Amino acid sequence: MDEIFRVILNQHQSDPSEPREVKPQKPPKSMPVRILISLAVTLVFAAVYFYISLPALNIHAPEFYWFFFLILAVFSVCMMILGGFRAASPGEYIGYLRKNLKIPFFLICLLIAVVVIGSVSGMVIFRTKAYSSLLQLETGNFTEEVAEINYNQIPMLDSQSANNLSNRKLGELSDLVSQFTVNPESAQINYNDVPVRVSYLDYDNLFKWLSNRSEGIPAYLYVNMVTQEVTVQRLEEGIKISPSEYFNRDLQRYLRFRYPTKMFTDVNFEIDEEGTPYWIGSVTTRTIGLFGGRDVIGAVLLNAVTGESTYYDIDDVPQWVDRVFLAELVIEQYDYRGRYHNGFFNAIFGQENCTETTDGYNYIALDDDVWVYTGVTSVSGDLGNIGFILVNQRTKEGSYYSCAGAEEYSAMSSAQGAVQQYDYQATFPLLLNISDQPTYFMALKDAAGLVKMYAMVNVQQYQIVATGTSVATCEESYRRLLAESNLIDDSDVSIDSNLNYQQVDGAIAEIREATMNGNTQYFIRLIGESVYYQISAASAPLTVILNVGDEVTIEFLSADGEIIAANAVTRK
Repeated sequence: MDEIFRVILNQHQSDPSEPREVKPQKPPKSMPVRILISLAVTLVFAAVYFYISLPALNIHAPEFYWFFFLILAVFSVCMMILGGFRAASPGEYIGYLRKNLKIPFFLICLLIAVVVIGSVSGMVIFRTKAYSSLLQLETGNFTEEVAEINYNQIPMLDSQSANNLSNRKLGELSDLVSQFTVNPESAQINYNDVPVRVSYLDYDNLFKWLSNRSEGIPAYLYVNMVTQEVTVQRLEEGIKISPSEYFNRDLQRYLRFRYPTKMFTDVNFEIDEEGTPYWIGSVTTRTIGLFGGRDVIGAVLLNAVTGESTYYDIDDVPQWVDRVFLAELVIEQYDYRGRYHNGFFNAIFGQENCTETTDGYNYIALDDDVWVYTGVTSVSGDLGNIGFILVNQRTKEGSYYSCAGAEEYSAMSSAQGAVQQYDYQATFPLLLNISDQPTYFMALKDAAGLVKMYAMVNVQQYQIVATGTSVATCEESYRRLLAESNLIDDSDVSIDSNLNYQQVDGAIAEIREATMNGNTQYFIRLIGESVYYQISAASAPLTVILNVGDEVTIEFLSADGEIIAANAVTRK
């Protein structure tokens, strides 16, 4: 038996001296066939990649060059494989590449050269003057150019508080809260001369999108930044174009297919004066070299319901549009101006007269436009501002105001210190003109993000701090502090007569105490009256020691009701 197996094994063993039989390889496809197949594969790849990544087909867009490079790479790989990649020896393969991929190789080298040269030509070290000239500013006079703002124009909320209110409002609407969520990105705009924050809704998930896509998103929300009232604006026809859509109704894809060469720096949600929802796409270009000097040249207005869109050059953007130049772009351009206006090497070494914006910004409503406010400080990182800028978000018109004083975070700390017993947090300040005094105005929020009080801090003398449970009481206290510091006349202490302030004298018949939202409130009724005057201990500490029978003077804003908010209480 062993002999039989040995014979069989020997029959299957090959003689090493005999040449092995090599299976014949299929000959490579002809050159025209290879090119056609490679082109077909490349076009399919390009279409899929463009649909997913949405690169701008613009020579100033870095993603355009990456897209072009990938197309060349895919074509070259296909040609390599179809040319007999597995059969060729290294020498034959190199020869094949030299012969058949000259054009793709040349284009890739050209692509790399263009990107390198374009990047170097736009470097700050070579184009310092151009970078420092991106933002043009006039030197302004604060007291003459920034009028005292009316109460119905002072935004009393920040974005976080406004979003919290929007989410709570949505939670009250059973037909919406189960299907949609409030997008955290909200834009502050002027709507019929009132500052509001407008928010759009997203589909909660893919299944909610499938259930609601035919009707679209049925509403949007806006928060009145003065009264803190949230409005849910129902639409006759739903929003069909939005960031939470899929496929061709996705906002970015919808814009890209209609404007393949436009570079959009941001697309934000606004409403016109009739309440029609629009997407405002800021269109940018690069003005320095190939990739440097980002600036806005126009805007696309896209009707969120119908999908109709129009491109406007920057000078032709309609008046109702408020956000074209975003705050981040304005700050970026000022930092170039502040750092490099005396040259590149001065910005690095000597740093003479080098300035930069402070860490934060806010918005001011002026002349039916929204203006970006931010402070200006030295690059050395001190805690004081040397001035501030106001820049129009629609036109980029801007002014610089020289005003040495506290920087915003120092003012915020000062305001928080005035009510440290409550552990409130201050919002980033808004800059106001109060009796020709540059003044930081901010809301004071509790741990839940609810606005409890307001504070005003003098920019130049930030130890002057006033707080109040209403803007009126806060300003009243602030003006009195200004008069006590001889910054304004006593005649300027009285605030806008249109507010109809009144006074009442009398003896206290009853005084009650209650803690509301963490604040101690006193309710005072005078002899012979039925109404109660409400005032907080924080804004009028005297109320803590008042007793029944004390003669007092109460100042209040004329109003109706059983409880009236008071601004001040003094003992006679």
